[in-house]
Amino acid sequence: MNKNLLAGLLLSVNTLAWAQERLPQERLPQERLPQDDVARYAASITPSDLKKHLVIIASDSLEGRDTGSPGQKKAAEYVSKYYQQYGLEPIATDADGSKSYLQKYKLYKRSWGEVYVKAGAKKYEFNKDFYLNGLLDIPDEVTTNLVTAGYGIEEGSYSDYADLDVKGKSVVVFDGEPKSSGGKYLLSGNTEKTKWSGPVSWQVKAKLAQEKGAKYVFLITDKTGEDLDKEIRQRAVMARRFSAPTLKPVRENPSGIAAFVVSGNVAAEMLGTSPLKLNKLKAEIDKSGKPVSKEFTGTASLKVGRVSETIDTENVAAFMEGSDKKDEVLVISAHLDHIGISENGEINNGADDDGSGTVSLLELAEAFSKAKADGKGPRRSILFLNVTGEEKGLFGSEYYSENPLLPLKNTIADLNIDMIGRVDEAHKNDHRYVYLIGSDKLSSKLHEISEEANKKYVNFKLDYTFNDPKDPNRFYYRSDHYNFAKMGIPVIFYFTGVHEDYHRPGDDVEKILFDKQSEIVKLVFYTAWELVNRDERIVVDSHKD
Repeated sequence: MNKNLLAGLLLSVNTLAWAQERLPQERLPQERLPQDDVARYAASITPSDLKKHLVIIASDSLEGRDTGSPGQKKAAEYVSKYYQQYGLEPIATDADGSKSYLQKYKLYKRSWGEVYVKAGAKKYEFNKDFYLNGLLDIPDEVTTNLVTAGYGIEEGSYSDYADLDVKGKSVVVFDGEPKSSGGKYLLSGNTEKTKWSGPVSWQVKAKLAQEKGAKYVFLITDKTGEDLDKEIRQRAVMARRFSAPTLKPVRENPSGIAAFVVSGNVAAEMLGTSPLKLNKLKAEIDKSGKPVSKEFTGTASLKVGRVSETIDTENVAAFMEGSDKKDEVLVISAHLDHIGISENGEINNGADDDGSGTVSLLELAEAFSKAKADGKGPRRSILFLNVTGEEKGLFGSEYYSENPLLPLKNTIADLNIDMIGRVDEAHKNDHRYVYLIGSDKLSSKLHEISEEANKKYVNFKLDYTFNDPKDPNRFYYRSDHYNFAKMGIPVIFYFTGVHEDYHRPGDDVEKILFDKQSEIVKLVFYTAWELVNRDERIVVDSHKD
């Protein structure tokens, strides 16, 4: 081989070796890089650790973590164990005076108990054979006499109650109002309906019946078959508002303005007649434009039970004390619970909602604990707060805001994480994004810090679509950060949007994008690091909607 060529080759090899030793640091694996402190501790936030925790939090064994359920309490025990392992302090006070990670509170609920209508040998089932408009409380079975009262209308010269004594009885009336074969309504004289028709006309009829001395009202709906089944299902969902939990004991005062809605078939059986004869009575009123004197009567037994329930639940609060600015505190929050088991027995594991936020707090706590162990802990204190009751009405964060474990006046901000493990339809082709909500609502500095942290370390697309006060979703008001914001505390809500498995059994661990999630958690960490270590507390200088 030519000596000059050989020398050149040796020089090239040596040059290559020298160059490889000095490749730019960003091309080496992350864990081998010399980094500033914040990036070094952020590196402990990994997809594998997030998954390790989430396969437990969102497992079938926790049965969907419904508020106050054994599964939710197992989740609280799980995160508490890791907070203790990371050296975080319990600051809630238990009943015996000892310190605890659990800030316990109660929810109060009134719900439907046993509800039925019996006539003859038949017993009709609630939300199957009939539904109830309004609220009644009939704790013990009562028997009532039934009498038909046409459409149950009284207006001008028209009265279905003329010469009809309904005192102490229950009336059975047709839905709607008299209408001629030509399509004109009797009371309006044209094709326009009056107050006696429509979704809330039952209230008008029930109130009139009550004024006439009637005990209860049965409304005969025109719907039949699948249309009736659909209506009953819809009304059953609407009736859940009478079973919603509250933070304070429920005091109901049923007014009696209510109506049992039944089909023509059920009404006929209750009155001892046939659907054909009932329809004939209705047609006679429509044709003549006058109430008819013929009445059908019967007897029915009723029970409408309302039961009280207390739900014992708890927030999990883990405290990391700061150094020279320890009296000021940053809250990092996520909700621990989900919606539990569906009526058909399917488990809603809530891996994204909000298992993703729950495990994010564990990773953030670990990263800050590593920093503190190295003597580089936060100057300000941090409270890692896993709240419950979010799905029921933001109750856990509301309870904390009314019973803070640390003074709200010393709380500098809340960084809230709720659903950051998936992508929505708008970003299906670009996963490097996160929605930020509320960052500029109360503090321009918080917004600036967030933007700078992203630009320096993560470089995600920060999407402010849902931060627009005109956005119809109103997400700013729909997660736990809001209970801090309404107290004047600056907030950021981290969110990746609603997907097809939202509040459905398909929200499982297998669909979580852990690589994406870990980057968002790092963004939270970088933002939190600046907030707790900067010289000046961020100021509240904005008051946006």
